Order: sequence, then structure tokens, then C-alpha cells
Amino acid sequence: MRRRQVFLLTAAAVLVIAAAVQAAPVSPYFYVGPVGGYTLFRDSLQLKDNFYAGGRLGYQWLPWLGIEAAGGYTPTQVDVTDGPDVSFWHASGNLVLSPWVTQSVAPYVFVGGGYSQLKPKDGGDDVRYGTGEFGAGARFWFNDMLGFLVEGRGILSLPKKTWWEDYKLDEMVASAGITLAFGGKPRDTDGDGVSDRKDKCPNTPTGVTVDASGCPIDSDGDGVFDGLDKCANTPKGATVDAKGCPSDADGDGVYNGLDQCADTPKGATVDARGCPTDSDGDGVYDGIDQCANTVTGCVVDEKGCATDTDGDGVCDGLDKCPGTATSLKVDADGCPIETVERETELLDTGMIRLQNINFETGKAVLLPEDYPTLDVVGQVLSRWPDLRIEVGGHTDARGSVALNQRLSEARAQSVLDYLMGKFPDLKPGQFSVKGYGEGSPFVPNSSALNMAKNRRVEFKVLNKDVLKKEVERRKLLQK
Repeated sequence: MRRRQVFLLTAAAVLVIAAAVQAAPVSPYFYVGPVGGYTLFRDSLQLKDNFYAGGRLGYQWLPWLGIEAAGGYTPTQVDVTDGPDVSFWHASGNLVLSPWVTQSVAPYVFVGGGYSQLKPKDGGDDVRYGTGEFGAGARFWFNDMLGFLVEGRGILSLPKKTWWEDYKLDEMVASAGITLAFGGKPRDTDGDGVSDRKDKCPNTPTGVTVDASGCPIDSDGDGVFDGLDKCANTPKGATVDAKGCPSDADGDGVYNGLDQCADTPKGATVDARGCPTDSDGDGVYDGIDQCANTVTGCVVDEKGCATDTDGDGVCDGLDKCPGTATSLKVDADGCPIETVERETELLDTGMIRLQNINFETGKAVLLPEDYPTLDVVGQVLSRWPDLRIEVGGHTDARGSVALNQRLSEARAQSVLDYLMGKFPDLKPGQFSVKGYGEGSPFVPNSSALNMAKNRRVEFKVLNKDVLKKEVERRKLLQK
């Protein structure tokens, strides 16, 4: 019964201690410690089992190999009525093998030899004999200096002459105790250079730089620890990869995380926030803009260069008279100078008279050299959507009256058709066509020059009140 109690108590102690263990010291190191337990004597010795006290002193040379001196004492009594008291002593040297060491638990087996003594206290003769000792145990380490051991030890008596034949297992000792380690290297489980006892941040990744308490350092605050961070001094707020290097997805020189304008086009100049700049406000970013300082309002191409569709020297967007013929001189608004003159003529006389419009002889077909002149008229009329205009055709006196009548009307219609096709803003309802033939000569048909003047096209305003209001408005503005 007593032996069973000893076993149960030892097993319970092992379970409690195992729950609290941490890390063993790193060999080589010395260890020493007291032990206590219970000695079980062979029945033939007629000695009572009793408590055991002893000590262990050892040197752990390698993680799996050590040597140890062991000794202990058990007060006992001969197991008869009024039997004398006896002291049991033993001492031995042992070779200790630990083939299954873990970081916190070190199971071991041992074998060795020594000397034992049974000493009666009533003055009888001492019994001394050589011994062989063997057994197994385990050390549980609370830290790299303090541990707890449990052990079972068998002690064989070895007669001097016939020890290989007459050895007997006389004693069995179950013990437990404290182990103190010294002289060893402090354990550093995570290999960060700070011992486990001082390490406040265990399990630090390999290669990370740590402070005195074993905690990783992140100098630039990018979330990647120093030692692993291959891009030190990353600006705060920048997005980094696993190596701690900042990324710049759009390649504008401003890191992701700091870049407030992602997906900047390649080549664009950006400000400190990563946003592209457009100094001339033409919609094409600096760096891509090949024509800096574009005048505000000009239409530009993808390179940021102003376009001039009609080639008159005034850029699209500012050109108030697009489509001007290249042969015409224009003002600052891109309008032919003749346009201003024709509009003045319209306001002053209520009509525009063209005496330089040429047709194929006897036909109503316009000649290409007439187009610039008609374009000027079209630009003027496009500005007056409320006017009602009569397009009148006139001929000289050559040919029959009937022929000239038909020809003048056809030529007036040909002019209107050209303007309506060239200027889509003109409304068909604004215009009417009338042929005057030779009936309204501008000058007598007495010479070739006069006949040329009579071959004309006139754009006559039918609702002159609209012109009158505009004239009055301009006079008011001048005042």
C-alpha cells in the first residue's frame, strides 16, 4: 500500500510540474540539487521502507551526455518487534544519457557504480558492499537555472568475488527534487541574442533586429522589422512589400500610400502628393505636354499642342470664325478682315453686295475662286439667326430677257445652296431666292466694266428692324 502511494504521489507531482515548465539551460553546464523520496528494501533484508533524503551533483557535457555523482540516506529499522534502528547510505558515480531531450523536458537513463552501507545504531557491525546503480528519470525546467526532477533508482549489491553471479536488487529509490543549473549558456529559443529569461517578445522571426528586451525594432514604422527590412528609412505612410520596400504602381516617383492620385499617366510631372500638374491648363499634363504655355481656351491635341484647323493662325477654341480660307487675312478672333467689313456693310446699308462672283459663262455653276468670298458672307450671316434674307441674282444686258431672268434666279439659288451646305448653322427658313435678270442694273451696261458690276449677287435684309436694334446697341456701347 505504501509503495502504491509513493508511486501515485510521484506521478501527480510530474503532471503538476510539467504544466509549468519552460526552457532548459544550454549545455555544457553544472547542476546540483537536493532530492527527497522513498526507499524500498528487498524483503529478505527485513528492513522497513522509509523516506529518503539525498543530493545530486552533475555536469551536462553534451545535450545527450553527462556525468553525475549521487548519494542519499534512509533511516530504517529491522522489521521485527523492537528491531534496532539502521541507517542506509549510498553513494555512486553515474553516466547519464538523455537521448530524447526537448526544449523544456529532459528524460534520461543512467548507469553507474558505487558503495552502500547499512549501519546499526546499537553498535553492531556495519555492512558495507559495492553497488551497481541504474534507473531513469526526467528533469523539468522552469527556466534555464531552475528545474525539477523525478527519478527511479535501483541499487544492486555486488559481492566482491562473485558479483556477476550473486548480485541482488536490494534497494529501490523513488525520488524528486530541485535542480539548480549554473555555468551554462542562457537559452535563447528564438535566436535573437536575448536570453529567454530577459526576452519579453519570444518567437521573434529569424534575422530580426531586437532591443535589449528582445522585442523587434521597426525604425521606419513600415510594419517590416529591422534586419528583414531591405529598404530602411521608408517615408511614413508609404505602402511596402514583404521586404519593406515601398511600391510605386504608377511610376510617378511618389510611393503608394502617399500618392493621392493613383494611376497617373506615365511621363506626367506630379507634385508632392503624386498628382499630375497642368501649368497651362490645357488638359494635357506637364511632362506629356510638348507645347507648354498654351494660350487659355485653345483646343489642343494629345501632345498638348494647339490645333488650328483652318490654318489662319488663330487656334481652335479662340477662333470665332472657323473654316476661314487660308487665302484670307484674319483679325485676332480668327475672322477674316473682310468679314468685319461685310458686317459693317450689312449694318450700314441693309445688304451685302457681291460684284466679284463668277460663274461659268451662261451657266449657274460657281467657280472655286468664288468660295472664299462666299465663306465670308456665310460667317457674317451665321451671326444673325434672326434676319430674313433675300438672295437676289442680277445679270448684265447680254442675251434675251427671258434667259437672263432664268439665269439670275438659278445663280442666286446656286449661291444659297453653297452657303447652306458650308454653314449648317444657317436655317433654310431665313432665306428666299429671287432672280432680277437684267432689270435692275447697278450701272448702265455701256462697257465691259459696267457689265461686270451688274453681274452681281445681293443679300438683302427684309426685316431691317433687327439691324436697327443692333446699331442702336453698338452706339450705346461706344458711349
